[in-house]
Amino acid sequence: MQAHRFFMQTYSTCYFKDPVPDHQFIKQWVSKLEELNNRQYERNNVPNHLGNTVVWSLNSDRTTLPFLFIFPGFRTSSLFWDLDNGLQLIEDRYRIYLVETNGQPTLSDGNTPDIKTLDYGHWAAEVITHFTPDRVNVAGSSFGGLVCLKLAIAAPDKVDQIFLLNPGCFQAFSLSLKNLFYNLLPIVQPSVKNVKRFLDKAVFYPPAHYLPEERMQMIIDYEVFALTRHVDKAQKPYAMKKEELQRVEAAVHLIVGERDLLFPYLLTIKAAEQGLKNLKRVNVLPDTGHGIETLREALLKI
Repeated sequence: MQAHRFFMQTYSTCYFKDPVPDHQFIKQWVSKLEELNNRQYERNNVPNHLGNTVVWSLNSDRTTLPFLFIFPGFRTSSLFWDLDNGLQLIEDRYRIYLVETNGQPTLSDGNTPDIKTLDYGHWAAEVITHFTPDRVNVAGSSFGGLVCLKLAIAAPDKVDQIFLLNPGCFQAFSLSLKNLFYNLLPIVQPSVKNVKRFLDKAVFYPPAHYLPEERMQMIIDYEVFALTRHVDKAQKPYAMKKEELQRVEAAVHLIVGERDLLFPYLLTIKAAEQGLKNLKRVNVLPDTGHGIETLREALLKI
């Protein structure tokens, strides 16, 4: 298949404090999720301009199904999309590929490009082309939404439909005191107690938007690990300008949570409507926080 050609510079490199045991923690975490979900994720290693990218897949052998590539939020794994076994709702409709974004606390390498360039889009196209030369559907939550739009601009020939879940690319991170407090708390003091407080107050909206106890514990374990074992030097998402958004030709479907504290949904919708030429649909989910990709109702929209 034809390679996606471009030149990329590494902007920064993130890393684990002790890669061997830290990678082992992630592998054990994945095995535990597989046990909870009674499924196995196929691991794919994709060499590219940022090093190696790990991509988990489901249904890779069902060649009659269309592709769906998923890009995760910041400081998470793409497997968060299946924390409550939610992907079983759509796995009969897609070959699903869960991309572990480089630079995040995952098994992918730590190199990152400059977020203000189109390099994340070129990287995403390179990863996708490893599996297929054809157009694919893509979905992204929070930071992953920015990657999806960069991809659509950098390689419009690779993208069919785009699904954005509480994307972090239409407005700046909320500077409300409540949001800043709960987001900074676990960074300054990364304890189980503070991570749980952050999740309860900023990411979820209990009791309507929450997960069973054992699956919440999976998130807590992962976030404490990421905050204490991973050295984050990656740039954070930013609000893409209208001129940049208007370069997106692909059809976009927007799914937002009414209780998103990090990126308030009304501002996201307004910016999307003003910037995107091909915004097909907007779904607002009531009583839903920022961690929308964990909600089975959100995955049904895809």
